Amino acid sequence: MSPLSDLSLVFAVGLVTGLATGLGVLPFFVLEEIRDRWLVVLWGVATGILLSATAFGLLAEGLAAGGVGPVALGALVGIGFVALADRAIDGYEFAPNAVSDVDTRTVVLTVAVLTIHSIPEGIAVGVSFADPTDGVVEIAGLALPSLAVFMAIAISILNVPEGLAIAIPLIAYGMNRWKVVGWAVFSGLPQPVGAVVAYVFVTTFEGLLALSFGVAAGALLYLVVVEFLPAGIAAGADLENRGRPELLAGAFVGFVATLAIIAAAEGIGTV
Repeated sequence: MSPLSDLSLVFAVGLVTGLATGLGVLPFFVLEEIRDRWLVVLWGVATGILLSATAFGLLAEGLAAGGVGPVALGALVGIGFVALADRAIDGYEFAPNAVSDVDTRTVVLTVAVLTIHSIPEGIAVGVSFADPTDGVVEIAGLALPSLAVFMAIAISILNVPEGLAIAIPLIAYGMNRWKVVGWAVFSGLPQPVGAVVAYVFVTTFEGLLALSFGVAAGALLYLVVVEFLPAGIAAGADLENRGRPELLAGAFVGFVATLAIIAAAEGIGTV
């Protein structure tokens, strides 16, 4: 394919992962609220997906491409990048609490924080397109790198609880559910842009492939430690054992399911 076709494909896949954020609103079309127990499980699933995707996708590919040094440096850069983004919304606690006194500022900040956090996910998608050495998967006549297929599926899945995190305060604020879907999708729009920028950068500076994998891995690990785990813990604060069994169970399911996706992608990929 031409370079323009490559960019279009990367943008399209990034857009699909971003649009998946809107799926997090769907439960509210049949339920008035989501119980805390299931919120904890959802955040656990998202945590497990991110850990598995980072360890067996990005880090493994980065180590194969350039060794420990560039990957470690890239991870530090990725962590620093998302930490700086977090400072832009300093003072806002990222936790999906269903409260009744949500004001306009909370609504704006909730959407803003998830919009910022969608950037590293887009970077992960773009970087995964840059190294087709693990084989390709044919979908609708298009040859896609196995890692890109796996990463797109994994990030699409973890975007669902992110959409749910947006939906909770907006629904509590009384916003129309279809408008909530629009805001959730809006928060994921930086993903295709981030994917294209990352892909162009990595393909232009091919020697920085391992570093780029590290950047994506560090960004996602930051989300796990600073955002997803605290969100799950906060959601389970009033449950028995503070919701830790549910959080661990969800993380286990997400981790194993993502491993299955990786295995399937590798199984149908051809070098």
